Amino acid sequence: MRLAHYLAQTGLCSRREAARRIEAGEIFLGDKLAKHTDRVTLVAGQRHCLEKLFYRGEPISLPEPYTYLLFNKPVGVDCRLLKNDPSSLLHLLPQDKRLYPAGRLDKDSRGLLLLSNDGELTHKLMHPDFCHSKCYRVTVERAFTDEFIHTLRSPMDYGHGQVCSSQVTPVSANSFEIILTQGKKRQIRRMCRLLGYRVIDLCRTGIMTLTLDHLAEGEFRQLNQDEITTLRQLCQN
Repeated sequence: MRLAHYLAQTGLCSRREAARRIEAGEIFLGDKLAKHTDRVTLVAGQRHCLEKLFYRGEPISLPEPYTYLLFNKPVGVDCRLLKNDPSSLLHLLPQDKRLYPAGRLDKDSRGLLLLSNDGELTHKLMHPDFCHSKCYRVTVERAFTDEFIHTLRSPMDYGHGQVCSSQVTPVSANSFEIILTQGKKRQIRRMCRLLGYRVIDLCRTGIMTLTLDHLAEGEFRQLNQDEITTLRQLCQN
C-alpha cells in the first residue's frame, strides 16, 4: 500500500495532506526519511503496518476503527480545527477520535457536515475532481430574476476559476436550491455576489445520498451500515 494512502487511514490527515508532509520531510519510515514511492507492508492484509512510522519525531498510531458522523452545523461554528479558537468545530467533536470534516462550510453557513477518520473517503468527497454532488438551500436579500437563475445554471468564471454548470431550482421569490459537483471555497456566495445579490442564508441539505432529514441543528448522529456501504460504493466510481 502506498505510504500516503496508509497515513490517511491512520487518521493523521488526508492522503493529499500526507503527500505534502512526506514532501516536506516530516514523515519517517523507520529511521529513514520517507519518500512518495515508499510502500508499507501490512500484517495479514489488515490496516497494521510492520514498519514504524513517525511524524515530526512522534510515532504514528495504528489506524482507529472508522467512524462516520453526520452533524447539522449551526451558523457561528468554524470548521477549521483550531485548538485556540473557541468557535472551532474541534471543541464539539468526540475527544477520543480524530475526525475531519469531508468538505467545510464557512462560519456564516449552516447544515450538513460529514465527519470521519476515513482519510481516503474524506479526500474523495472534498476534492472537486471527483464531482460528488452536494445540495444547498440558498436565500438572497431580494427577489431574483429569471436571468439570475439562468446564469447560475451555466458555466461561469466568478473571478476564482471556471466552474461547471449547476442544477438550480427556484423555491421562492428569493430562495433557490442548487446542486454543486465542485464546491470551491465560498463558491455560491461569490457567484451570487458577482451577479449583484447577497446571500443571507446558506444551508447544505445533502451530500450525495446523505440528507439532514430530522437531524436537529447542533446534533450528531452516526451513519448506519447501509449508508456507509452506499457511500463507499459511490466514492469508488
